[in-house]
Amino acid sequence: MEQIGHFIDGKRVAGTSGRTADVFNPATGEVQAQVALASQEEMDKAIASAAAAQPAWAATNPQRRARVMMKFVDLLNRDMDKLAEALSREHGKTLPDAKGDVIRGLEVAEFCIGAPHLLKGEFTEGAGPGIDMYSMRQPLGVVAGITPFNFPAMIPMWKFCPALACGNAFILKPSERDPSVPIMLAELMIEAGLPAGLLQVVNGDKSAVDAILDDETIQAVGFVGSTPIAQYVYSRATASGKRAQCFGGAKNHMIIMPDADMDQAADALVGAGYGAAGERCMAVSVAVPVGKSTADALIEKLAPKVEALKIGPYTAGDDVDFGPLVTKEALTRVKGLVDQGVKEGANLVVDGRGFSMQGYEDGFFMGGCLFDNVTKDMEIYKTEIFGPVLSVVRADTYEEALDLPLSHEYGNGTAIFTRDGDTARDFASRINIGMVGINVPIPVPLAYHTFGGWKKSGFGDLNQHGPDGFKFYTRTKTVTSRWPSGLKDGAEFSIPTMK
Repeated sequence: MEQIGHFIDGKRVAGTSGRTADVFNPATGEVQAQVALASQEEMDKAIASAAAAQPAWAATNPQRRARVMMKFVDLLNRDMDKLAEALSREHGKTLPDAKGDVIRGLEVAEFCIGAPHLLKGEFTEGAGPGIDMYSMRQPLGVVAGITPFNFPAMIPMWKFCPALACGNAFILKPSERDPSVPIMLAELMIEAGLPAGLLQVVNGDKSAVDAILDDETIQAVGFVGSTPIAQYVYSRATASGKRAQCFGGAKNHMIIMPDADMDQAADALVGAGYGAAGERCMAVSVAVPVGKSTADALIEKLAPKVEALKIGPYTAGDDVDFGPLVTKEALTRVKGLVDQGVKEGANLVVDGRGFSMQGYEDGFFMGGCLFDNVTKDMEIYKTEIFGPVLSVVRADTYEEALDLPLSHEYGNGTAIFTRDGDTARDFASRINIGMVGINVPIPVPLAYHTFGGWKKSGFGDLNQHGPDGFKFYTRTKTVTSRWPSGLKDGAEFSIPTMK
Protein backbone atom coordinates (compact mmCIF):
# COMPACT_ATOMS: atom_id res chain seq x y z
CA MET A 1 0.00 0.00 0.00
CA GLU A 2 1.46 3.34 -1.05
CA GLN A 3 1.89 5.80 1.81
CA ILE A 4 1.59 9.50 0.92
CA GLY A 5 3.02 11.95 3.43
CA HIS A 6 3.71 15.66 3.09
CA PHE A 7 6.15 17.90 1.20
CA ILE A 8 8.16 19.94 3.68
CA ASP A 9 11.39 21.89 3.20
CA GLY A 10 11.85 20.76 -0.37
CA LYS A 11 11.30 17.02 0.04
CA ARG A 12 8.70 14.36 0.70
CA VAL A 13 8.38 13.42 4.36
CA ALA A 14 6.34 10.75 6.11
CA GLY A 15 3.47 11.72 8.35
CA THR A 16 3.99 11.32 12.08
CA SER A 17 0.47 11.78 13.46
CA GLY A 18 -0.54 8.13 13.06
CA ARG A 19 -3.75 9.23 11.32
CA THR A 20 -4.43 8.46 7.67
CA ALA A 21 -7.20 8.61 5.06
CA ASP A 22 -7.84 6.19 2.21
CA VAL A 23 -7.19 7.31 -1.36
CA PHE A 24 -9.43 5.40 -3.78
CA ASN A 25 -9.23 4.47 -7.41
CA PRO A 26 -12.70 5.73 -8.36
CA ALA A 27 -12.89 3.41 -11.37
CA THR A 28 -12.46 0.22 -9.33
CA GLY A 29 -13.56 1.30 -5.88
CA GLU A 30 -10.30 -0.02 -4.45
CA VAL A 31 -8.07 1.73 -1.94
CA GLN A 32 -4.85 2.48 -3.78
CA ALA A 33 -3.00 4.56 -1.18
CA GLN A 34 -3.17 6.05 2.26
CA VAL A 35 -2.47 9.71 2.87
CA ALA A 36 -1.18 11.05 6.17
CA LEU A 37 -3.30 13.55 8.08
CA ALA A 38 -1.15 16.17 9.76
CA SER A 39 -1.11 16.90 13.45
CA GLN A 40 -1.04 20.40 14.92
CA GLU A 41 2.68 19.93 15.59
CA GLU A 42 3.40 19.02 11.95
CA MET A 43 1.48 22.03 10.70
CA ASP A 44 3.27 24.33 13.17
CA LYS A 45 6.67 23.09 11.97
CA ALA A 46 5.76 23.59 8.31
CA ILE A 47 4.57 27.14 8.98
CA ALA A 48 7.64 28.01 11.07
CA SER A 49 9.94 26.73 8.35
CA ALA A 50 8.07 28.72 5.69
CA ALA A 51 8.32 31.86 7.82
CA ALA A 52 12.08 31.38 8.13
CA ALA A 53 12.53 30.96 4.37
CA GLN A 54 10.27 33.82 3.25
CA PRO A 55 12.34 36.98 3.98
CA ALA A 56 15.17 35.98 1.66
CA TRP A 57 12.67 35.13 -1.08
CA ALA A 58 10.92 38.49 -0.63
CA ALA A 59 14.30 40.18 -1.01
CA THR A 60 14.90 38.33 -4.29
CA ASN A 61 14.10 40.66 -7.15
CA PRO A 62 10.83 39.97 -9.03
CA GLN A 63 12.58 39.11 -12.28
CA ARG A 64 14.51 36.27 -10.64
CA ARG A 65 11.32 34.99 -9.05
CA ALA A 66 9.69 35.15 -12.48
CA ARG A 67 12.48 33.01 -13.92
CA VAL A 68 11.50 30.25 -11.50
CA MET A 69 7.97 30.42 -12.89
CA MET A 70 9.36 30.33 -16.42
CA LYS A 71 11.26 27.13 -15.67
CA PHE A 72 8.24 25.69 -13.86
CA VAL A 73 6.16 26.14 -17.02
CA ASP A 74 8.79 24.21 -19.00
CA LEU A 75 8.72 21.38 -16.47
CA LEU A 76 4.91 21.22 -16.50
CA ASN A 77 5.00 20.75 -20.26
CA ARG A 78 7.73 18.12 -19.93
CA ASP A 79 5.77 16.11 -17.34
CA MET A 80 2.27 16.74 -18.72
CA ASP A 81 1.48 13.06 -19.40
CA LYS A 82 2.84 11.94 -16.04
CA LEU A 83 0.82 14.55 -14.15
CA ALA A 84 -2.36 13.80 -16.09
CA GLU A 85 -2.10 10.06 -15.47
CA ALA A 86 -1.60 10.54 -11.72
CA LEU A 87 -4.50 12.99 -11.63
CA SER A 88 -6.85 10.66 -13.51
CA ARG A 89 -5.89 7.68 -11.37
CA GLU A 90 -6.99 9.41 -8.16
CA HIS A 91 -9.76 11.71 -9.41
CA GLY A 92 -11.27 9.58 -12.17
CA LYS A 93 -11.51 12.23 -14.90
CA THR A 94 -10.45 11.41 -18.45
CA LEU A 95 -6.86 11.98 -19.56
CA PRO A 96 -7.73 14.88 -21.92
CA ASP A 97 -9.69 16.52 -19.11
CA ALA A 98 -6.82 15.91 -16.68
CA LYS A 99 -4.41 17.59 -19.10
CA GLY A 100 -6.83 20.52 -19.30
CA ASP A 101 -6.71 20.69 -15.50
CA VAL A 102 -2.91 21.01 -15.61
CA ILE A 103 -2.89 23.44 -18.55
CA ARG A 104 -5.33 25.84 -16.89
CA GLY A 105 -2.94 26.03 -13.94
CA LEU A 106 0.06 26.31 -16.24
CA GLU A 107 -1.53 29.37 -17.87
CA VAL A 108 -1.61 31.13 -14.50
CA ALA A 109 2.07 30.30 -14.02
CA GLU A 110 2.71 31.87 -17.44
CA PHE A 111 0.85 35.01 -16.36
CA CYS A 112 2.97 35.17 -13.21
CA ILE A 113 6.12 35.42 -15.33
CA GLY A 114 4.98 39.03 -15.71
CA ALA A 115 5.47 39.67 -11.98
CA PRO A 116 8.07 42.44 -12.48
CA HIS A 117 5.48 44.51 -14.34
CA LEU A 118 2.54 43.56 -12.14
CA LEU A 119 4.38 44.50 -8.95
CA LYS A 120 5.32 48.00 -10.09
CA GLY A 121 4.02 50.74 -7.82
CA GLU A 122 3.07 54.37 -8.49
CA PHE A 123 5.20 57.49 -8.31
CA THR A 124 4.48 61.18 -8.03
CA GLU A 125 7.35 63.60 -8.49
CA GLY A 126 7.10 66.99 -6.85
CA ALA A 127 4.09 66.34 -4.65
CA GLY A 128 5.39 69.31 -2.65
CA PRO A 129 8.61 71.32 -2.40
CA GLY A 130 11.31 68.66 -2.56
CA ILE A 131 8.71 65.95 -1.84
CA ASP A 132 8.18 62.77 -3.85
CA MET A 133 5.57 60.09 -3.14
CA TYR A 134 5.65 56.48 -4.25
CA SER A 135 3.91 53.21 -3.48
CA MET A 136 5.33 49.71 -3.21
CA ARG A 137 3.54 46.38 -3.44
CA GLN A 138 5.12 44.09 -0.85
CA PRO A 139 4.42 40.44 0.03
CA LEU A 140 2.28 39.52 3.02
CA GLY A 141 4.66 36.89 4.38
CA VAL A 142 3.28 33.36 4.86
CA VAL A 143 -0.04 32.65 3.13
CA ALA A 144 -2.08 29.49 2.67
CA GLY A 145 -4.46 27.73 0.29
CA ILE A 146 -7.10 25.09 0.98
CA THR A 147 -8.03 23.45 -2.32
CA PRO A 148 -10.69 20.95 -3.49
CA PHE A 149 -10.58 17.49 -5.05
CA ASN A 150 -12.11 18.39 -8.41
CA PHE A 151 -9.11 20.34 -9.76
CA PRO A 152 -6.07 19.01 -7.92
CA ALA A 153 -3.62 20.69 -10.32
CA MET A 154 -5.34 23.84 -11.53
CA ILE A 155 -6.61 25.38 -8.31
CA PRO A 156 -3.41 24.85 -6.27
CA MET A 157 -1.51 26.61 -9.08
CA TRP A 158 -4.12 29.39 -9.15
CA LYS A 159 -3.17 29.96 -5.51
CA PHE A 160 0.53 29.32 -5.10
CA CYS A 161 1.82 30.71 -8.40
CA PRO A 162 0.81 34.35 -7.82
CA ALA A 163 1.56 34.06 -4.09
CA LEU A 164 5.12 32.90 -4.73
CA ALA A 165 5.67 35.34 -7.60
CA CYS A 166 4.78 38.14 -5.17
CA GLY A 167 7.46 36.99 -2.71
CA ASN A 168 5.37 35.06 -0.18
CA ALA A 169 5.83 31.58 1.27
CA PHE A 170 2.87 29.27 0.73
CA ILE A 171 1.25 26.51 2.81
CA LEU A 172 -0.95 24.27 0.63
CA LYS A 173 -3.56 22.01 2.21
CA PRO A 174 -4.93 20.06 -0.78
CA SER A 175 -7.81 17.62 -0.82
CA GLU A 176 -6.97 14.33 0.85
CA ARG A 177 -8.99 12.53 -1.85
CA ASP A 178 -6.39 13.08 -4.60
CA PRO A 179 -3.16 14.26 -2.93
CA SER A 180 -0.47 13.03 -5.34
CA VAL A 181 -0.48 15.78 -7.96
CA PRO A 182 -0.05 18.71 -5.52
CA ILE A 183 3.10 17.05 -4.16
CA MET A 184 4.35 16.45 -7.72
CA LEU A 185 3.81 20.14 -8.48
CA ALA A 186 5.81 21.11 -5.41
CA GLU A 187 8.66 18.86 -6.55
CA LEU A 188 8.65 20.59 -9.94
CA MET A 189 8.81 23.99 -8.24
CA ILE A 190 11.95 22.90 -6.39
CA GLU A 191 13.43 21.59 -9.64
CA ALA A 192 12.60 24.97 -11.21
CA GLY A 193 14.74 26.71 -8.61
CA LEU A 194 12.34 27.61 -5.79
CA PRO A 195 14.24 27.57 -2.48
CA ALA A 196 13.16 24.89 -0.01
CA GLY A 197 10.54 25.82 2.56
CA LEU A 198 8.65 28.32 0.41
CA LEU A 199 6.05 25.82 -0.82
CA GLN A 200 4.92 23.39 1.85
CA VAL A 201 2.27 20.77 1.06
CA VAL A 202 0.61 19.55 4.24
CA ASN A 203 -2.09 16.93 3.88
CA GLY A 204 -4.85 16.82 6.44
CA ASP A 205 -8.50 17.10 7.38
CA LYS A 206 -10.51 19.69 9.33
CA SER A 207 -7.93 19.87 12.10
CA ALA A 208 -5.31 20.95 9.54
CA VAL A 209 -7.72 23.54 8.15
CA ASP A 210 -8.39 24.95 11.61
CA ALA A 211 -4.66 25.06 12.34
CA ILE A 212 -4.20 27.23 9.25
CA LEU A 213 -7.13 29.49 10.12
CA ASP A 214 -5.97 30.09 13.70
CA ASP A 215 -2.22 30.45 13.14
CA GLU A 216 -1.04 34.02 13.71
CA THR A 217 1.85 33.71 11.23
CA ILE A 218 -0.43 33.06 8.24
CA GLN A 219 -1.58 36.36 6.80
CA ALA A 220 -4.04 35.25 4.10
CA VAL A 221 -6.09 32.20 3.15
CA GLY A 222 -7.56 31.16 -0.19
CA PHE A 223 -10.26 28.48 -0.32
CA VAL A 224 -12.35 26.68 -2.94
CA GLY A 225 -15.09 24.21 -1.97
CA SER A 226 -18.71 24.08 -0.90
CA THR A 227 -20.52 27.22 0.24
CA PRO A 228 -21.03 26.15 3.89
CA ILE A 229 -17.30 25.48 4.27
CA ALA A 230 -16.41 28.65 2.34
CA GLN A 231 -18.50 30.66 4.80
CA TYR A 232 -16.85 28.86 7.71
CA VAL A 233 -13.33 29.45 6.41
CA TYR A 234 -14.04 33.09 5.58
CA SER A 235 -15.58 33.93 8.94
CA ARG A 236 -12.91 32.13 10.98
CA ALA A 237 -10.01 33.48 8.91
CA THR A 238 -11.21 37.09 9.00
CA ALA A 239 -11.94 36.81 12.72
CA SER A 240 -8.24 35.97 13.09
CA GLY A 241 -7.29 39.12 11.17
CA LYS A 242 -6.42 37.36 7.91
CA ARG A 243 -7.27 38.25 4.35
CA ALA A 244 -9.55 35.65 2.83
CA GLN A 245 -10.87 34.81 -0.62
CA CYS A 246 -13.29 31.89 -0.39
CA PHE A 247 -15.22 30.44 -3.30
CA GLY A 248 -18.21 28.19 -2.77
CA GLY A 249 -20.93 26.34 -4.60
CA ALA A 250 -22.76 27.08 -7.83
CA LYS A 251 -25.93 26.51 -9.78
CA ASN A 252 -25.04 27.66 -13.26
CA HIS A 253 -27.89 28.44 -15.67
CA MET A 254 -27.71 28.49 -19.44
CA ILE A 255 -30.55 30.35 -21.19
CA ILE A 256 -31.43 29.21 -24.70
CA MET A 257 -33.31 31.81 -26.73
CA PRO A 258 -35.65 30.81 -29.61
CA ASP A 259 -33.17 32.20 -32.16
CA ALA A 260 -30.23 30.15 -30.85
CA ASP A 261 -28.52 27.50 -32.95
CA MET A 262 -30.14 24.48 -31.31
CA ASP A 263 -27.44 22.01 -32.34
CA GLN A 264 -24.74 24.28 -30.95
CA ALA A 265 -26.70 24.80 -27.73
CA ALA A 266 -27.32 21.07 -27.24
CA ASP A 267 -23.65 20.20 -27.79
CA ALA A 268 -22.62 22.96 -25.39
CA LEU A 269 -25.00 21.69 -22.71
CA VAL A 270 -23.83 18.11 -22.98
CA GLY A 271 -20.17 19.06 -22.70
CA ALA A 272 -20.66 21.63 -19.96
CA GLY A 273 -23.20 19.59 -18.01
CA TYR A 274 -21.61 16.15 -18.07
CA GLY A 275 -17.88 16.76 -18.49
CA ALA A 276 -15.88 15.54 -15.46
CA ALA A 277 -19.10 13.78 -14.33
CA GLY A 278 -20.50 17.22 -13.46
CA GLU A 279 -17.92 17.68 -10.69
CA ARG A 280 -17.07 21.25 -11.69
CA CYS A 281 -18.05 24.48 -9.99
CA MET A 282 -18.56 25.94 -13.47
CA ALA A 283 -20.63 23.03 -14.82
CA VAL A 284 -23.93 24.01 -16.41
CA SER A 285 -26.56 22.20 -14.37
CA VAL A 286 -29.69 24.13 -15.42
CA ALA A 287 -30.85 24.69 -19.00
CA VAL A 288 -33.55 27.35 -19.46
CA PRO A 289 -35.15 27.21 -22.92
CA VAL A 290 -37.45 30.16 -23.69
CA GLY A 291 -40.77 29.13 -25.22
CA LYS A 292 -42.41 25.73 -25.59
CA SER A 293 -41.14 25.08 -29.11
CA THR A 294 -37.57 25.89 -28.01
CA ALA A 295 -37.87 23.56 -25.02
CA ASP A 296 -39.35 20.71 -27.04
CA ALA A 297 -36.66 21.05 -29.71
CA LEU A 298 -33.93 21.15 -27.08
CA ILE A 299 -35.14 18.02 -25.30
CA GLU A 300 -35.43 16.24 -28.63
CA LYS A 301 -31.79 16.97 -29.37
CA LEU A 302 -30.47 16.50 -25.84
CA ALA A 303 -31.98 13.12 -24.95
CA PRO A 304 -30.16 10.99 -27.56
CA LYS A 305 -26.89 12.81 -26.89
CA VAL A 306 -27.14 12.08 -23.17
CA GLU A 307 -28.08 8.45 -23.81
CA ALA A 308 -25.06 8.07 -26.11
CA LEU A 309 -22.49 9.40 -23.63
CA LYS A 310 -19.47 7.10 -23.32
CA ILE A 311 -18.64 6.45 -19.68
CA GLY A 312 -15.63 4.56 -18.42
CA PRO A 313 -12.22 4.63 -16.73
CA TYR A 314 -9.52 6.95 -18.03
CA THR A 315 -7.65 3.88 -19.29
CA ALA A 316 -10.44 3.19 -21.82
CA GLY A 317 -9.16 5.83 -24.24
CA ASP A 318 -9.41 9.51 -25.07
CA ASP A 319 -12.91 9.16 -26.51
CA VAL A 320 -14.43 8.50 -23.07
CA ASP A 321 -16.77 11.40 -22.24
CA PHE A 322 -16.54 11.18 -18.48
CA GLY A 323 -15.44 8.82 -15.73
CA PRO A 324 -16.61 7.92 -12.24
CA LEU A 325 -17.48 10.21 -9.38
CA VAL A 326 -14.71 10.72 -6.87
CA THR A 327 -16.07 8.61 -3.97
CA LYS A 328 -18.84 6.19 -3.12
CA GLU A 329 -20.35 8.82 -0.83
CA ALA A 330 -20.52 11.28 -3.73
CA LEU A 331 -22.22 8.65 -5.91
CA THR A 332 -24.78 7.86 -3.21
CA ARG A 333 -25.53 11.53 -2.67
CA VAL A 334 -26.07 12.28 -6.38
CA LYS A 335 -28.32 9.23 -6.87
CA GLY A 336 -30.30 10.30 -3.81
CA LEU A 337 -30.91 13.74 -5.28
CA VAL A 338 -32.08 12.17 -8.56
CA ASP A 339 -34.48 9.99 -6.55
CA GLN A 340 -35.78 13.11 -4.84
CA GLY A 341 -36.26 14.89 -8.17
CA VAL A 342 -38.44 12.02 -9.37
CA LYS A 343 -40.48 12.15 -6.15
CA GLU A 344 -40.93 15.91 -6.52
CA GLY A 345 -42.52 15.40 -9.94
CA ALA A 346 -39.77 16.27 -12.40
CA ASN A 347 -39.75 14.23 -15.61
CA LEU A 348 -36.63 12.04 -15.74
CA VAL A 349 -36.13 11.83 -19.51
CA VAL A 350 -32.82 9.96 -19.27
CA ASP A 351 -32.08 7.83 -16.21
CA GLY A 352 -28.42 6.99 -15.64
CA ARG A 353 -28.75 5.62 -12.11
CA GLY A 354 -28.55 2.00 -13.19
CA PHE A 355 -25.35 2.31 -15.21
CA SER A 356 -22.87 -0.51 -14.64
CA MET A 357 -19.68 -1.36 -16.49
CA GLN A 358 -18.43 -4.91 -16.84
CA GLY A 359 -15.24 -5.37 -14.87
CA TYR A 360 -15.80 -2.12 -12.98
CA GLU A 361 -18.93 -2.97 -11.03
CA ASP A 362 -17.42 -1.60 -7.80
CA GLY A 363 -16.40 1.69 -9.39
CA PHE A 364 -18.22 4.92 -8.63
CA PHE A 365 -19.83 5.20 -12.04
CA MET A 366 -23.17 6.73 -12.92
CA GLY A 367 -24.78 7.46 -16.26
CA GLY A 368 -26.00 10.87 -17.33
CA CYS A 369 -29.41 11.98 -16.07
CA LEU A 370 -31.64 14.50 -17.84
CA PHE A 371 -34.65 16.09 -16.14
CA ASP A 372 -37.40 18.06 -17.87
CA ASN A 373 -40.15 20.19 -16.34
CA VAL A 374 -38.09 21.06 -13.27
CA THR A 375 -39.47 23.95 -11.21
CA LYS A 376 -37.66 26.41 -8.97
CA ASP A 377 -39.23 25.03 -5.78
CA MET A 378 -37.66 21.57 -6.29
CA GLU A 379 -34.61 20.51 -4.32
CA ILE A 380 -32.77 19.42 -7.48
CA TYR A 381 -33.06 23.01 -8.70
CA LYS A 382 -32.01 24.69 -5.48
CA THR A 383 -29.11 22.36 -4.58
CA GLU A 384 -25.72 22.02 -6.25
CA ILE A 385 -25.86 18.35 -7.27
CA PHE A 386 -22.20 18.08 -8.39
CA GLY A 387 -22.88 15.08 -10.58
CA PRO A 388 -23.86 14.18 -14.17
CA VAL A 389 -27.37 15.63 -13.89
CA LEU A 390 -28.87 18.35 -16.10
CA SER A 391 -32.20 19.99 -15.24
CA VAL A 392 -34.35 21.71 -17.84
CA VAL A 393 -36.47 24.53 -16.42
CA ARG A 394 -38.89 25.87 -19.03
CA ALA A 395 -39.60 29.60 -19.28
CA ASP A 396 -42.28 31.34 -21.33
CA THR A 397 -40.41 34.62 -21.79
CA TYR A 398 -36.91 36.08 -21.66
CA GLU A 399 -37.77 38.01 -18.48
CA GLU A 400 -38.98 34.84 -16.79
CA ALA A 401 -35.79 33.05 -17.84
CA LEU A 402 -33.60 35.93 -16.64
CA ASP A 403 -35.27 35.92 -13.23
CA LEU A 404 -34.14 32.34 -12.52
CA PRO A 405 -30.38 33.03 -12.23
CA LEU A 406 -31.09 36.53 -10.89
CA SER A 407 -33.02 35.16 -7.92
CA HIS A 408 -30.92 32.06 -7.21
CA GLU A 409 -28.67 32.22 -4.14
CA TYR A 410 -25.59 31.16 -6.14
CA GLY A 411 -23.86 33.43 -8.62
CA ASN A 412 -20.80 31.68 -10.00
CA GLY A 413 -21.31 31.43 -13.76
CA THR A 414 -24.07 31.72 -16.33
CA ALA A 415 -24.52 31.72 -20.10
CA ILE A 416 -26.95 32.73 -22.81
CA PHE A 417 -27.18 31.28 -26.31
CA THR A 418 -28.68 33.66 -28.85
CA ARG A 419 -28.02 35.28 -32.22
CA ASP A 420 -29.39 38.63 -31.03
CA GLY A 421 -26.78 41.12 -29.84
CA ASP A 422 -29.27 43.31 -27.99
CA THR A 423 -30.53 40.38 -25.90
CA ALA A 424 -26.97 39.25 -25.15
CA ARG A 425 -25.93 42.76 -24.14
CA ASP A 426 -28.96 43.18 -21.90
CA PHE A 427 -28.28 39.82 -20.25
CA ALA A 428 -24.60 40.58 -19.59
CA SER A 429 -25.49 43.98 -18.13
CA ARG A 430 -28.35 42.94 -15.84
CA ILE A 431 -27.28 39.54 -14.53
CA ASN A 432 -25.93 39.49 -10.95
CA ILE A 433 -23.38 36.73 -11.54
CA GLY A 434 -19.60 36.94 -11.60
CA MET A 435 -18.79 35.17 -14.88
CA VAL A 436 -20.96 35.39 -18.00
CA GLY A 437 -20.79 33.49 -21.27
CA ILE A 438 -22.41 34.62 -24.51
CA ASN A 439 -22.62 31.54 -26.71
CA VAL A 440 -19.89 30.16 -24.42
CA PRO A 441 -21.13 27.49 -22.00
CA ILE A 442 -18.32 27.52 -19.39
CA PRO A 443 -17.12 31.13 -19.15
CA VAL A 444 -13.95 30.53 -17.11
CA PRO A 445 -11.78 33.61 -17.72
CA LEU A 446 -8.27 33.21 -19.04
CA ALA A 447 -5.36 33.71 -16.66
CA TYR A 448 -4.93 37.43 -17.31
CA HIS A 449 -8.49 38.15 -16.16
CA THR A 450 -9.89 37.18 -12.77
CA PHE A 451 -12.09 34.28 -11.69
CA GLY A 452 -14.77 34.73 -9.05
CA GLY A 453 -18.45 34.31 -8.32
CA TRP A 454 -21.00 36.57 -6.67
CA LYS A 455 -23.63 36.04 -3.98
CA LYS A 456 -23.12 32.78 -2.05
CA SER A 457 -20.54 31.59 -4.57
CA GLY A 458 -17.83 33.98 -3.38
CA PHE A 459 -16.70 35.57 -0.14
CA GLY A 460 -14.09 38.31 -0.10
CA ASP A 461 -13.51 41.33 -2.29
CA LEU A 462 -10.66 40.05 -4.49
CA ASN A 463 -10.85 37.21 -7.00
CA GLN A 464 -8.47 34.47 -8.07
CA HIS A 465 -5.60 34.89 -10.55
CA GLY A 466 -5.22 37.80 -12.97
CA PRO A 467 -4.54 41.26 -11.51
CA ASP A 468 -6.64 40.47 -8.42
CA GLY A 469 -4.29 37.60 -7.54
CA PHE A 470 -1.36 40.00 -7.26
CA LYS A 471 -3.44 42.47 -5.26
CA PHE A 472 -4.58 39.75 -2.86
CA TYR A 473 -1.08 38.46 -2.13
CA THR A 474 0.52 41.90 -1.61
CA ARG A 475 -0.14 45.00 0.44
CA THR A 476 0.57 48.57 -0.55
CA LYS A 477 3.07 50.71 1.30
CA THR A 478 3.14 54.42 0.43
CA VAL A 479 6.31 56.42 1.06
CA THR A 480 6.52 60.21 1.25
CA SER A 481 10.14 61.36 0.93
CA ARG A 482 11.62 64.82 1.24
CA TRP A 483 15.11 65.89 0.23
CA PRO A 484 14.99 69.66 0.71
CA SER A 485 17.79 71.95 -0.39
CA GLY A 486 17.67 73.67 2.97
CA LEU A 487 16.22 72.57 6.33
CA LYS A 488 13.85 74.85 8.23
CA ASP A 489 14.90 75.61 11.77
CA GLY A 490 12.61 74.44 14.57
CA ALA A 491 9.74 71.98 14.85
CA GLU A 492 6.48 72.28 12.94
CA PHE A 493 3.40 71.41 14.98
CA SER A 494 0.62 71.93 12.43
CA ILE A 495 -0.48 69.03 10.25
CA PRO A 496 1.45 69.15 6.96
CA THR A 497 -0.52 70.66 4.06
CA MET A 498 0.21 71.43 0.44
CA LYS A 499 2.35 74.57 0.14
